[in-house]
Amino acid sequence: MNAERGTPHEGHRPRARSLLRLGALAVAVAAASVLVALAVPSSPHALQQLRGGSQPAGALIFVAAGAGLTLALFPYPVLAAASGLLFGTAAGASVPIAAETLGALAALLIARRTGAAPLSYIGGPRLQRLLDSVGQRGFVTVLYARILPGVPRGIANYAFGMTPVRPGAFTAATALGTAPRALAYAALGRSATDGRLDSPAAIAAVIALVAMGVLGAVLLARRRLL
Repeated sequence: MNAERGTPHEGHRPRARSLLRLGALAVAVAAASVLVALAVPSSPHALQQLRGGSQPAGALIFVAAGAGLTLALFPYPVLAAASGLLFGTAAGASVPIAAETLGALAALLIARRTGAAPLSYIGGPRLQRLLDSVGQRGFVTVLYARILPGVPRGIANYAFGMTPVRPGAFTAATALGTAPRALAYAALGRSATDGRLDSPAAIAAVIALVAMGVLGAVLLARRRLL
């Protein structure tokens, strides 16, 4: 009799463990974000300390630090502008692209390892079909998320980890979708260093950012009409 009474409770344990794992992931990401917001300066000039050493070594340090900051939802424009300030426009764009892509991939793998199975268990077949549909259009979906305005990049990294999007497609779409804004923010950071925010490079960067926003809005409207 005791075993029979205990049977219904057994079904609740996997669900409770799934909720606990998802909650632990959310708390860990939130705690890291708060800690970084309190400890890391949020201006490009203050982030110069992330360089350290000569330019090749400094760039590697910046990439590693930037990837870690990406995991903690640090604002990408600040990171890219700081890179432009330190390394110039061309190199300053490639560094945050690498940092963002590595950090995003790490977030995807962490979320997939800790949260994908619990979410699938809790959500059931209907949610799993939705997640599978995202995975089938992985590259395009991720690229849209990088281009569309207003999509929180850091949270999207973890959210994609809950889907079966292939890491290779995720990495390629992230690098491609990140590149235009990285170049624009790096140019703005470099122009700010020279005290020439009215320079042709800075004006072109602003135009590029506006164009990316418009493109994202057009793509979003087009998808809604389909």
